[in-house]
Amino acid sequence: MQRVRLSSQQAPVHKLGDSQITLSPKFRLAVIQSSLLNPSPDLELSHGGEPLIPGLPDDVALNCLLRLPVQSHTASKAVCKRWHLLLGSKERFFTRRKELGFKDPWLFVFAYHKCTGKIQWQVLDLTNFSWHTIPAMPCREKVCPHGFRCVSTPRDGTLFVCGGTVSDADCPLDLVLKYEIQKNRWTVVNQMISARSFFASGVIDGMIYVAGGNSTDLFELDSAEVLDPVEGTWHPIANMGTNMASYDAAVLNGKLLVTEGWLWPFYVSPRGQVYDPRTNNWESMAVGLREGWTGSSVVIYGHLFVVSELERMKLKVYDADTDKWEAIEGPPLPEQICKPFAVNACDCRIYVVGRNLHVAEGHISRVSRKGTCEKKWCFGVRWNVVDSPDCFSDLTPSSSQGLVVIGMYEFKYMVVHPLILPSVLAFIPQYVLRLQLKMLLYQKLKLGNNDSFLASEVERRAEFGGLRSALALSGQECQGLVWGELEGGLGVLAEAEKGRPSFGEGGGELDMY
Repeated sequence: MQRVRLSSQQAPVHKLGDSQITLSPKFRLAVIQSSLLNPSPDLELSHGGEPLIPGLPDDVALNCLLRLPVQSHTASKAVCKRWHLLLGSKERFFTRRKELGFKDPWLFVFAYHKCTGKIQWQVLDLTNFSWHTIPAMPCREKVCPHGFRCVSTPRDGTLFVCGGTVSDADCPLDLVLKYEIQKNRWTVVNQMISARSFFASGVIDGMIYVAGGNSTDLFELDSAEVLDPVEGTWHPIANMGTNMASYDAAVLNGKLLVTEGWLWPFYVSPRGQVYDPRTNNWESMAVGLREGWTGSSVVIYGHLFVVSELERMKLKVYDADTDKWEAIEGPPLPEQICKPFAVNACDCRIYVVGRNLHVAEGHISRVSRKGTCEKKWCFGVRWNVVDSPDCFSDLTPSSSQGLVVIGMYEFKYMVVHPLILPSVLAFIPQYVLRLQLKMLLYQKLKLGNNDSFLASEVERRAEFGGLRSALALSGQECQGLVWGELEGGLGVLAEAEKGRPSFGEGGGELDMY
């Protein structure tokens, strides 16, 4: 039996000999080519061929390092020159991630200090729930954080901040700022046609729409306009037909929904307008929709959900067929989440950020209603709370659409020779494993043809963040190992403690212990 040379901190992992192979014809190998294995040549050839991680091919090592959380870059870039080259510049780091197709979701929180009113952006990585900051937004010091509107174009990794109000003059702004994740910088782009604050905004087919709001003479606007992010120019669209500031807005079924919300003393039903960009027309919102719209909204599963500021802050959903709102099964918003709060959604999950930037993550589930002819759904919610660091105790999220999600999971397949895997686990530094590779579970593993076989054995290894695991694979006819359908980094090894994962339709299993 051959042994792999290990550092003193690692437990041994053996390469399997032919005598240890167990035939298992139930599996097949799906060899999939991936752009993830084409790192930039300047990283491979610089510094006299020094490897990114000793003992690993640079393509595998690069895929590991590009999954490091941003807050760990300061410490990690001190490891060696090549790590410093990759991690020392956020622009270079995100350029590499974009080249290799990484699209992990980040939650951008537009927050302000409750005493000084100073604006800042905090970013929550929804993969590992870690926080980091981005450069300060270039705007006037004395601005009202609630007057801005924030939207994003996730495919481009771009965030737009529009409008706003000067605090000491109640003067709306026509300012438009753009933040690009790849470049990690803000730029000022073409201003809006009309200065406005407290207006509606939304993204439809990559175009940014704004409507209504307060004008420079303190009256409400009925005008609306659209920005083409590619051209960078604003164009007017049809007027709303009524002067209205926006309480909340949403994009549903390709239309922009705008509501002014209930106004004290609540004698008059709130107004609402719906814009269809295909016809460039506005129409009045259904009565039930605007009267029941009592909180911040998100769209999930093609339905409009609202976290109600009334009704014990329960979640409810709008039924367009009946023009009524229905309460969602499940508990109300957790008590740790205090108003004011901001709301957004990502991957069928709703995120609510409250005072001190505590985050509630709501998992939305749906089941088909029984006994109905038409397709109807019942929804439920289950909440988890992500506590914020103590340093956020004086921060409050802007309640004006100040929560933006950029990036979505894009599951990729990596093709790696099976004998590389023990080296991956053996030679990657311990702290890198703790950051990224402490979760590694193969959800599906298949081998080549009917005559191929799987040889697998799990050996005890050092603990990676409380998990014990090791995987050594070998096979005479194996041509590659597919790492697929992986959430986050290289997988989810946390599931290994829960039992035995199933691999494919053959019913075979790989013991994890």
